[in-house]
Amino acid sequence: MSGKGQPKTAKYIFVTGGVTSSLGKGIIASSLAKLLQARGLSVTIQKLDPYINIDPGTLNPYEHGECYVTNDGAETDLDLGHYERFLGVPTSQANNITTGRVYFNVITKERRGDYLGKTVQVVPHITDEIKQNILLLGATGQYDIVITELGGCVGDIESLPFIEAARQLKWDLGEKNTLFIHLTLVPYIAAAGELKTKPTQHSVRALSEYGIQPDIIVCRTEHPIPQEMRRKIALFCNVSPNDVIEAMDAETIYDVPLLMRKEKLDQRALYKLDIYNDKDADLEQWKNFLGKLKNPTEQITIGLVGKYVELKDSYKSIAEGLIHAGAVNETKVNVVWISSENLVEGDYQKKLENLDGILVAPGFGERGIEGKINAVKYARENKVPFFGICLGMQCAVIEYARNVVGFENAHSSEMNKETPYPVIDLMEEQKLVTNKGGTMRLGAYACKLEKGSLAHHVYGKLNIQERHRHRYEFNNAYLEQFKNAGMIPTGINTDSGLVEIVEIKDHPFFIGVQFHPEYKSNVANPAPLFVHFVKAALRNAIPLMKGTTK
Repeated sequence: MSGKGQPKTAKYIFVTGGVTSSLGKGIIASSLAKLLQARGLSVTIQKLDPYINIDPGTLNPYEHGECYVTNDGAETDLDLGHYERFLGVPTSQANNITTGRVYFNVITKERRGDYLGKTVQVVPHITDEIKQNILLLGATGQYDIVITELGGCVGDIESLPFIEAARQLKWDLGEKNTLFIHLTLVPYIAAAGELKTKPTQHSVRALSEYGIQPDIIVCRTEHPIPQEMRRKIALFCNVSPNDVIEAMDAETIYDVPLLMRKEKLDQRALYKLDIYNDKDADLEQWKNFLGKLKNPTEQITIGLVGKYVELKDSYKSIAEGLIHAGAVNETKVNVVWISSENLVEGDYQKKLENLDGILVAPGFGERGIEGKINAVKYARENKVPFFGICLGMQCAVIEYARNVVGFENAHSSEMNKETPYPVIDLMEEQKLVTNKGGTMRLGAYACKLEKGSLAHHVYGKLNIQERHRHRYEFNNAYLEQFKNAGMIPTGINTDSGLVEIVEIKDHPFFIGVQFHPEYKSNVANPAPLFVHFVKAALRNAIPLMKGTTK
């Protein structure tokens, strides 16, 4: 794409959405990126989010799903998780831009006097800032193609500056260097027994009113779109019938790259960007993963204990990590979503019976904490494979302190500042922090594992790097008492002395980790902790299958 010795000149694909939200722009963008990557091209994806928060770090998961964390410590939209799971390539701060960040940057420049007394306006100052952020990844010379997903729906007031910036870039970058893909809905009206194209026509018309003519229209649908209807969409929306792509509902999101290849989405994109590529997409490893995912030989039931279980997107990366681990083990993982608030009193044990493994999820705040502690107690006493992540690990420490070490009323100082035994306490570096946004321990940190430990067995090496998102930590003042009572710290950050992993002996699988291994799990490289947790749950389930007791 560029001469020898010269950096690559990236081309840009913009993915917009219309009619309704949650159509799957992130999955379509990820699938197209996967197909282009499988043809030998280097691709990255970024997300433009129209909300005014600087990042989703301070958002309740019910508002926006989980907050995903990158290696460089950016708190980002959960779609970046999809990008990494599909491509297996790390994202960064540059891959997620919000309206809040754009305005913050522009206002900071204005206060510094960078605009030399000019009146600061949406056009050109806000749009220039957006354009600069869009071009950032392409300017590195690492990528052939940068895919930019524009959050929200065409017609939303919030997303207008992003659409205007993309329109300007089309002219700034010149012919054949940009491509616009519009994802829309073709609904099925059951009473009439037919698909309707009118919402798509209106959506494309709204986009064209803002100066953007889509090059390719991807139609989300529950039923196949007849050829005649494709021609109708093409006619009314100013595209060729070959550029009307059907995106049927799929059994799993991991089917979508294969469905998009069948629809020739990657071929159309390359043709329109004038990129010569005669290489077939190599999806053998992907198909192998799908084959195992769809043809399991065993099945297990995992209880996921959390306080945001009503919205499953709150734990998206964990759910996907279990899917990846299940495929490796050729095992179907059935997840039972258990609200920690329902495990606080009464006969809570009944809700945890018949589980092959218990995963206590991350979170913040006091609500549901006693239920999580009860879930840990049940897993420890009944020898059920246990996996605690972040707050889940901290709950394991609190439970062990109370019921084994003998520290009555032990707690985390996050939940109870007056506890006589703050076995989980605020990190030293956090004690003077007052602002909530972007100030936690964030991103990838090194961890040294104890030789011969379960963690060492899981990872197969002694030095690992995992991503963090927390303010509180294991209180090292109590380290010796825990060791003497049988809870062993088997992963330590050597720079800070931070306990990253705890285990107990005489248990089939009991591990708590301060970091978030789910963030690094992808199709090509499932997270080792998830793989071994599923394996342990499978060992726990097999005796039951044979009709014997555990």
